[in-house]
Amino acid sequence: MASHMNQNQKAAQLHCEPLSTSAPTDAELASNRELEECMRQSGLFESQEESILREEVLGHLDRIVKLWVTRISIARGYSAQVVKEANAKIFTFGSYRLGVHGPGSDIDTLCVGPTYASREKDFFVVLHDMLLETPEVTELQAVSDAHVPILKFKFKGISIDLLYARLALWVIPEDLDISQESILRNVDEQSVRSLNGYRVTEEIVRLVPNIHTFRATLRCIKLWAKKRGVYSNVMGFLGGVSWALLVARICQLYPNAVPSMLVSRFFRVYTQWRWPIPVMLRQIEEGSSLGLPVWDPRKNPRDRSHLMPIITPAYPCMNSSYNVSNSTLRVMIEHFNTALEVCKAVEGKQVGWSALFEAYEFLEAYRNYLEIDVRANGQDDLRAWKGWVESRLRQLILKIEWHTHGVLQCHPYPCELIGMRKQQHSATFIIGLRRGKDGALIRKGQEIDLQRPVDQFKELINRYSDRKPGMAIYVIHKRKKSNAPSAAAGLGGLLTHPRSKRVAEITLVSQEMSSPLKKQKSAKYKRTEEAARGRDVEYPTKIIDNQLMMNASTTSGSLPSNKPVEDELESYSEIEFNRSKMGFEKLPCTIALYSR
Repeated sequence: MASHMNQNQKAAQLHCEPLSTSAPTDAELASNRELEECMRQSGLFESQEESILREEVLGHLDRIVKLWVTRISIARGYSAQVVKEANAKIFTFGSYRLGVHGPGSDIDTLCVGPTYASREKDFFVVLHDMLLETPEVTELQAVSDAHVPILKFKFKGISIDLLYARLALWVIPEDLDISQESILRNVDEQSVRSLNGYRVTEEIVRLVPNIHTFRATLRCIKLWAKKRGVYSNVMGFLGGVSWALLVARICQLYPNAVPSMLVSRFFRVYTQWRWPIPVMLRQIEEGSSLGLPVWDPRKNPRDRSHLMPIITPAYPCMNSSYNVSNSTLRVMIEHFNTALEVCKAVEGKQVGWSALFEAYEFLEAYRNYLEIDVRANGQDDLRAWKGWVESRLRQLILKIEWHTHGVLQCHPYPCELIGMRKQQHSATFIIGLRRGKDGALIRKGQEIDLQRPVDQFKELINRYSDRKPGMAIYVIHKRKKSNAPSAAAGLGGLLTHPRSKRVAEITLVSQEMSSPLKKQKSAKYKRTEEAARGRDVEYPTKIIDNQLMMNASTTSGSLPSNKPVEDELESYSEIEFNRSKMGFEKLPCTIALYSR
């Protein structure tokens, strides 16, 4: 037993030992000054006015939650003493608590309340209504069915994410320390997850050797990740906590290094990291008397499937990157390797630090895309509907990976396009498609049929319990011409590429309709489309309804030299057809033309 304990202590000591304690050289200090200047020019720091406004908003929010608990205690009919002692408290965590937030960043907040203030009725009903009546609060959205239930809103223009933890206490003292493990006793699972955000942030601050160096390095890595399109937990990349943990580990390994050294070491270490070996700031604590489940692939089958485990340091230790998929892991590793080459060039004085933060030209990187078009009748409906779809886009990626056995690699772009389509508010998500590492297995003429994963995804989306009239989703496969505009021209260029020289197939994306109508529509539409074009085009063997199909071989068609109408039909155009003669006047559909 003693021998076993000694082995664990040695392992823990080895885990915490740095790789190098060398002080920075004069050349590294000079490089760090160049990096600092580059970061200043990037506009990462908020103004004094915005900083003061954030403090005012947090103070106002704290007063609201205190009043909320007082009203609950009165409504429950509790004694005057309980009403007098009624209290709730606001804590901050995430980027704001770490001191790495920038202009326009949201504030991650946690409301801690007493045992009689429930989440379902009091937090998501009473407090929700109080915020709704507050003039300074806008864009209020309740996400009660999330893994970590949350209220999202803007307070005087500052974005707030508000979590709730219901403690096993009748009185919440003003000097409450929720970093203590005992605070988790007799607390429900959702409250444990909510508390974990604050507790993890506090542990990161405690475990890094130099908080100022850590903050500067994390700002650099966050900016790089956002520029490269890999900063999004919900899309299957890494969120703020995971990036902070990765940076904190590098700071532990090089405790005396300056930020310029740490940025370079960051990419050097993680390009060589043998995933799924976990990244940990300290050893996982297992023997707690609370008995809460911790990340342990030896005991938990689900943990064995995690591809890029980054373990939170606060009990109960969890994997902060469980959303990472095979596709998104490959994308991140590719970007790590690219960044490492840039860092080597910076060290060789070939380029400046600004080269590391150049925006990734997403539209130049892929020829095939999935466009997920989300529509609703109003801004509030769109916000709720878009949030539901976005939170489940990862499922579409996983279904495509599983269905194609890794042949297709998916790269979701972590930002959506907002606009108006057909008098509806819309948001569009884009997923880049290309052959994965097994892509060589595609044979000439082989088809990759994505109907099943897309149908399964749409079935999942249609389970939305608060769905309203006008809420719709369209999934379209599009292919970009090689001479398409670069991403610098804006993602809107995806819909306005030059006219195609080839027609590969026509994908019909429509709302739900009965099976007999589908069969009738497919045959009639093909004949009508051929007549409307007046051209001799080789079509695929079938017109696809609510389906995406990519041919491994090119389906070609000879286009006539005189093209009066075709000049209007660009490869990414969306054309509305009059459906009255086909019996579908009440079923609007979108025709997506794209080239191989």
